[in-house]
Amino acid sequence: MTRHPLFGLGLATFAALVLTPDALFMRLSGMGGYQMVGWRGLMMGAVMVTLWVVIARDRGRDLAFLGTGFGLAILACQYANATLFSLGIAHAPVAVMLLAVATVPVFAAVFARIIIGEPTRRATWITILAVMCGIALAVFGGRGDLALTSGALLGALAGLGVAVVLALNFVILRARPDLPIPLLMGLGAALAGVTGVAITGPAQMTQGTVWAIAITGLVILPVAFFSLSLASRYTHASNVSLLLLLETVLGPLWVWLGVGERPTPMMLAGGVIVVGSLAVYLWHTGRRRMARPA
Repeated sequence: MTRHPLFGLGLATFAALVLTPDALFMRLSGMGGYQMVGWRGLMMGAVMVTLWVVIARDRGRDLAFLGTGFGLAILACQYANATLFSLGIAHAPVAVMLLAVATVPVFAAVFARIIIGEPTRRATWITILAVMCGIALAVFGGRGDLALTSGALLGALAGLGVAVVLALNFVILRARPDLPIPLLMGLGAALAGVTGVAITGPAQMTQGTVWAIAITGLVILPVAFFSLSLASRYTHASNVSLLLLLETVLGPLWVWLGVGERPTPMMLAGGVIVVGSLAVYLWHTGRRRMARPA
């Protein structure tokens, strides 16, 4: 089954769809940045490490990866991702964050070229351009100018940081399929969680809506990021990162349904461009790969 040409794309699509309501539950929690880092990191870390304990075939070999460069890089990527995304959502305009995170496919294509010499097809670059245009329309269309405040600058930097570490994570896992995904990602998330609790303080951790943040930490994040990371072993990192952008467009729809924040017509138009571009790209890629053996 995992050798089917569309397995990696299908798994990445599933993961991206699972991730789409993440921002909604973060807003529903009403928590601060490091408070969310603490809950999300510890919960995701517990789930992922438990999964590793259950499925690991050679725990000694897996633990040895913690002393390797690639293993430490995955751990650091997950730590940075868990920290930066929560801080950006908590302190910065969502529009700036979304646009910055949307650069994941660009970084993935660059890292894939540098680290493993994986060429990026012309169709991928065209799709990246179309998706970026759609996201820009969805984020900025009809909203007026965004002031360059300290919060906006923080959001841009945090979003770019998330894009860089996600792209690097996907490329490394494609280059080294023997790396133990649950162990490395779980420990990275747990370390971020410990940092979040230490900065927030244990007494303040229960403020807000705990059940909402628990859904993100126990279900959404483990399922989505394990599936995304696994998908990167079966399809190009740029494909995985392109599908990840579904969250940027579909996320606001969940927020609309959940808390009544109605998307603008330009957001809907941008969403059509993004989803349509991805649909055409996936159809084209599937036909190309199915025809390759012939």
